Amino acid sequence: MECSPAGLTAVSPVPHDDRCQSHGGRSRGSGPRLVPSCQRCASGPPAPIPGTLHFGTFSTSRNDTPLVLWSLPNSATMSSVAPVDLPQFGNAHARKITWRHLLDQSSQWEGELWSKPTWADAQSTREGTESAGGPPGAGWAYNDVRVNLTALAVTVLLRWPLPEALRERIMEPIGASSGWSWHGYADSAVEIDGRRIAVVSGGAHWGGGLWINALDLARIGQLCLRNGQWGGRRLLSAAWIEEMWRPCPVKPNYGLSWWLNDHRTVWPKAPSTGRCARGNGGSHLLWVDPARDLVVSSRWGAGVESLLAEVSAAIKPMPPA
Repeated sequence: MECSPAGLTAVSPVPHDDRCQSHGGRSRGSGPRLVPSCQRCASGPPAPIPGTLHFGTFSTSRNDTPLVLWSLPNSATMSSVAPVDLPQFGNAHARKITWRHLLDQSSQWEGELWSKPTWADAQSTREGTESAGGPPGAGWAYNDVRVNLTALAVTVLLRWPLPEALRERIMEPIGASSGWSWHGYADSAVEIDGRRIAVVSGGAHWGGGLWINALDLARIGQLCLRNGQWGGRRLLSAAWIEEMWRPCPVKPNYGLSWWLNDHRTVWPKAPSTGRCARGNGGSHLLWVDPARDLVVSSRWGAGVESLLAEVSAAIKPMPPA
């Protein structure tokens, strides 16, 4: 079977002597095993991984903005229900918007950012449950203008470009490559302390977004799987990781920028214990399953649901700790 470098799947962990259910139980804490998507359950040492091709992640980019927020030293004391301070939130409706509303896409904010009005995102209409003019938290929409607003809010809070913060606080500590990049638009910038800071796009419905290879994307998943710790060092707030996977009250299969498969409505054939960031209909995927100690990173994949079902079937869920 042939496998293209772009179609990598990162599966973590799969100890060398235990890759299938027939091989017995697994222990926690084993190191990551990364294999091509066509090599899901192979014996022997892992094949070399050509995971060096960088592609846009489309809506998978959404999960990186909150990760930068949660890497702040004081993030553990931040409240998800704290209001967000932005000039765009000048009216009474917007002043009720909290960080949770922004991150679980239930803010119902209406406006324009970087010359893009909220109504222009057609996916909001297709997948949303919001009511025009309704209060924050009462409706949900998959809206990239609001995701971009979240990226602006985090940039203003940090007073620092998000790609630089992501590189220093997360990507370098987890051993990621140097080839990834994160982009915005030509006009997406804000002036802070007298300097112009570029603001990335949180999603990628109009371009920009995170460009990264499958292996580095899997490392981000591994960091979330390990509850924000890497090599004994805490990089992300554990409280925020827990909050990340708490369902949105008006969209139970969505957390803080992550899809939740608890009721098997995201991927019906995949386990209910999985969470994912996905883009372009799932052809770009980062899947994390704590019950199986599993991370899957798939790029330009077809039949992604079958991939998740097959890989998950080969790995026994771990007994509760």
